[in-house]
Amino acid sequence: MDRLPKNFKFYKPCDALQPFVRYHWAFQSKQVLNALTFPIGCPQIIFHRKTPLYIPELKASQPRLTISGQVNYPAHLYSNGDTEMIVTVFQPHALKVFLPIPLSALHNQEIAGYDLNLPKLNELAARVLECADTSLCICMIEEWLLSQMAETYHSKKEYDFKRMTAAIQQILNHPETPVARLASITCLSSKQFERLFNDNVGANPKEYARIVRFQKSLGILQNSPKGISHAQLADLCGYADQSHFIREFKQFSGHTPRSLLDSHAPYSDLFTNPVG
Repeated sequence: MDRLPKNFKFYKPCDALQPFVRYHWAFQSKQVLNALTFPIGCPQIIFHRKTPLYIPELKASQPRLTISGQVNYPAHLYSNGDTEMIVTVFQPHALKVFLPIPLSALHNQEIAGYDLNLPKLNELAARVLECADTSLCICMIEEWLLSQMAETYHSKKEYDFKRMTAAIQQILNHPETPVARLASITCLSSKQFERLFNDNVGANPKEYARIVRFQKSLGILQNSPKGISHAQLADLCGYADQSHFIREFKQFSGHTPRSLLDSHAPYSDLFTNPVG
């Protein structure tokens, strides 16, 4: 998304959850909000304690308890000025550890968590939405996550998670890595790997690599105050050429790199760690 406003507050997950949760954040504002967001490469659970955000691209408001999957398009977020939300941002492949559904079912979707018919999650949502203490809410969320792990994180799921961790790390470092190489890293056939990746990440490996390349380019723009050429960005981020870079950048952001810089301050959610 655009560079984060000052009234965001970030929370570092507890040690046991750090392999699975990147961070939690809270946002509260009485001002009208109109923010442009981009695919970030990480699923999220969102709790709206006041008016939910409206997304015109979906022609709908987010549910008060929202499960947000991988998306491949830019979107606007609107608020009428009564916003208070808490969000847990997961590692790209980690939400599957806590939910009994394939993440492929959330592709380009924002669903109501209540529709999953998970009584403990519904109970958590009720407590978070009623509680005025944000730090206490984060503790409640982490207690639920740890309890889910205790119930569902068996040896097979742990093994799959470790294989996906290796694949995700390779993509983050080298998004141009061929699927066959990623499959080899995880000791799977290409077909098995793609199926497992889609199930745990919520996008196929090639699509996810495209999101990573885009987020990497945002990170470079974010940290390059003196500017950088499109050709250099294309080379650094693993694009075939400059036109390939510009085409995909526009697909994921709705802007060319130049027009984005003219109207927004670039911010890479995937390649920025706000909690250290």
